[in-house]
Amino acid sequence: MVSKDQRRRQLAREKYERQQQRRSAAQRKSRHRHVIIASVVAVALAAGAAVYLSAGLADGSDQEADRAAAATPSKAPDPCNRPAKGTPSTKTWPKEPAMSVDTSASYSAKLTTTCGTIDLKLDAGKAPHTVNSFAFLAGQGYFDHSACHRLVDQGIYVLQCGDPKGTGKGTPGYTIPDENLKDPKLKGGVYPAGTVAMANRYDGASEKTRNSGGSQFFLVYQDSKLPPNYTPFGTITGGMDVLRKIAKAGATTDPQTRNSAPNATVVIDKASVKKS
Repeated sequence: MVSKDQRRRQLAREKYERQQQRRSAAQRKSRHRHVIIASVVAVALAAGAAVYLSAGLADGSDQEADRAAAATPSKAPDPCNRPAKGTPSTKTWPKEPAMSVDTSASYSAKLTTTCGTIDLKLDAGKAPHTVNSFAFLAGQGYFDHSACHRLVDQGIYVLQCGDPKGTGKGTPGYTIPDENLKDPKLKGGVYPAGTVAMANRYDGASEKTRNSGGSQFFLVYQDSKLPPNYTPFGTITGGMDVLRKIAKAGATTDPQTRNSAPNATVVIDKASVKKS
């Protein structure tokens, strides 16, 4: 027969074991969350390279976390239409296009997507190289028929586009310099909703990885806390409802690439830039 003291010790031991289990579960959940956010953010904003965005947010390779991230969530109905007929661009160029933008002029861009139209105002005065490259690529049809391959809806809130390969590793063959990183709009380490910014391969440690933007850009649909390492070159003037619709459909993470692809079929049917 179990004595009262033995029973108390048994209950205390069971309570301790439950506490340890809860603590371990909480640690796994926290580690999982940080790995997912770090991995997705790193890949999302480094155009396929592993980067350190801030202390504690590093690209990880925890296999258990990757498997957990791969769990397929229940998908909402696809809110977007079928893409227009056409194939993504395979063009590349050996160097940055010659500067042709008028830094005193106003430029606007229109992204006609399967989910709706997104209008942008481009800031050639503050980010001339970036706007010049964006306008060049749009004029070359580089963005046409390309999927917006990444949606991040944890920690930061961005839709990433601009890679015709749809892998997050595609480039136009050249790089452009970082610009406008001290824009006062980025106060407090926050990229406000409506910001259009460039992805790059900056690893957070080596200055040699600066000035590594290419063609990939991201659209911020909700205030996102990020270090000012990504060139802001425009604002969204129309289509925030389109981005919210895309975000509402969620994303699914691939365990191999850690790419968080939108569940919605987001394809840029046509991109154009206009000077006014």
